[in-house]
Amino acid sequence: MSFDMFSLFATGLMPLPWWGYVVVTLFLTHVTIASVTIYLHRSQAHRGLDLHPIASHFFRFWLWLTTGMVTKEWVAIHRKHHAKVETADDPHSPQTRGINKVFWEGAELYRDESKNLETLEKYGRGTPNDWIERNVYTRFSWHGCGLMLILNVVLFGPLGLTIWAVQMAWIPVTAAGIINGIGHYWGYRNFSCEDASRNIVPWGILIGGEELHNNHHAYGTSAKLSSRWYEFDLGWTYIRLLELFGLATVRKVAPRLRFNRAKLHADLETLHAVITHRYAVLTSYARSVKQAYAAEVASLRDRARRGELTPDMPSFGRLRQWFQSDAHALPASDQERLASTLERSSALKTIYAMRQELAALWDRSNDSREQLLLRLQDWCHRAEASNIVALQNFSRSLRSYA
Repeated sequence: MSFDMFSLFATGLMPLPWWGYVVVTLFLTHVTIASVTIYLHRSQAHRGLDLHPIASHFFRFWLWLTTGMVTKEWVAIHRKHHAKVETADDPHSPQTRGINKVFWEGAELYRDESKNLETLEKYGRGTPNDWIERNVYTRFSWHGCGLMLILNVVLFGPLGLTIWAVQMAWIPVTAAGIINGIGHYWGYRNFSCEDASRNIVPWGILIGGEELHNNHHAYGTSAKLSSRWYEFDLGWTYIRLLELFGLATVRKVAPRLRFNRAKLHADLETLHAVITHRYAVLTSYARSVKQAYAAEVASLRDRARRGELTPDMPSFGRLRQWFQSDAHALPASDQERLASTLERSSALKTIYAMRQELAALWDRSNDSREQLLLRLQDWCHRAEASNIVALQNFSRSLRSYA
C-alpha cells in the first residue's frame, strides 16, 4: 500500500514517457497561446470576431488557470499600445524603452501599466463585467494559477512542477518579450506603417499567428493576420474551425486591393481604396521608386568620391529608412542630413516630397471627400508630368485602384 502511494506521488495519475511530458507541456502552452490570440486579442481588443458564450468562457477560464491575466487589463493595455504606439506613452515600445527592457522585463511593464486606473477606464470598455468576472477572475486572479499547480502535481507528480513553471513563463516570454519586443524591432515588413512593427517570421505557428505583427498593425481590426500567399496564420485556422461549429462569427478581415486597369482618372472609388490601403500604398510607392533613388544615391556618392560633393553622403539603407519615416519623427541631426542630401538632387527631392504629400492625404480629416479627391488627382497629374519614370508608372497604377 505504501509503495503504491509512493508510486502515485512519484508519477501522478498520468505516468508518461519523457516525450509524453514534452508533448503535454507544448499542448497546454499552445492552448494558452490560442486563448490569447483568439479571445483576448482578436475578439476582445479589436472586435474582429464574436465568440459564442461557450467558447468565450472556456478561454476566460483557461487564461485564469494559466496566466492570471484579467481581460479588462490586457485589452486596455493593448489598445493603449495601438493608440500611443512608439511614443513615451506606449506601455511597451522597444523604440522608446529599449529592446532589452521590453524583452526581459515585458511582464513587469505589463503589471505596472495594469495599475494605471486611467488606462483601464479609457481603453478597457466593453470587456466582460459579469458576476464571475468581478468575483472570481478579477478578485482572485492568481488563485487560478495555484489551482493549475495543484492539478499538474496530481496528474504528473513532481514533474508537474516543471510543466507548471513552463506554463507560467510562456506568455511573459512569447507575448510580452517576443511579440511586444522583437515584433517592434526585428523582422520584415509588408506594410509601411507609421510604427516599427515587424513580421518576425511568415509562419505564425508557435505563437498562433501573432508572429505576423506588421500585418496586424496595418489592419488592426482584422481577424486574419496573414496577408501574403506564403504566410500562415494558425490562429485563423482555429477561428475558421470554431466558425464551422457555430462557436465564432468573423466580423472583419483585411480588405483585398482590387484594380480596374481601364480607369483613366482617379475617382472617389480610387480615393476610398487609397485611404483604406494607405500602408500598402506607401509600401508600393517605396518599391516602385526604389531603383530610381538607388541610382540617384549611387550617382551622388560617385560625385562625392570625385570631390565634386562633400563626402558625407548617407548610405542607401539609411536614406531608405528616412524616406519611409515621418520627417517630424526623425532626430534633428537626421533631418539636417536628409535636407542636405535632398538639396543635391532634384530627383530625390521630388520623390521624397511626393511621398510626404501622399502620406498627408489621409491625415486631412477636415477636408471633404471632394477636396481630397482633387488633391489626389493633382498628385497624379504632377507625378505623371515629372521626368521620373518610376513615379509616372506608380501614378498610373494608383489611378486603377478600385
